[in-house]
Amino acid sequence: MSTDGLSVDDGIRTLLLLMPRMVGRAKRLKVPEAVQALSLAPRHLSLLAYLLFDGPMTVNELAARLEVAPATVSLMVGELSRKGVLERREDDADRRRTIVSIAALHQAAIDEWLGYGAKAWRRALEPLTPEQRRLFVDTLRAYEQALSG
Repeated sequence: MSTDGLSVDDGIRTLLLLMPRMVGRAKRLKVPEAVQALSLAPRHLSLLAYLLFDGPMTVNELAARLEVAPATVSLMVGELSRKGVLERREDDADRRRTIVSIAALHQAAIDEWLGYGAKAWRRALEPLTPEQRRLFVDTLRAYEQALSG
């Protein structure tokens, strides 16, 4: 579908149809049994996605990416560590810092579950120029902010 000359109203109509389809498809993604048993909450998804996509990182790095306080991330990491989803280890370079990673036992299941969405985003974003990607991300951010009032 071409978007040349798309009016604001036509764009809204298209997105009002498209967004529920996207959400519906995302909800239908099969959650591996190993992940279902962990009773993960939606707040855990972004944290796991960052660790899956970017690899191990510190609590402060996760907090910055998730745009929340380090204490919030510490609580989530503690909860997921108790469930065996995450592993924590001392940073060899600075023993005051803790490096967080997805536990090897759950890596494949989480990759199967969240990796599909990352691959779909890559397929959608790769053909765009960096400027077009920035506009797309900024537009989604503006929509999310408008929804939150």
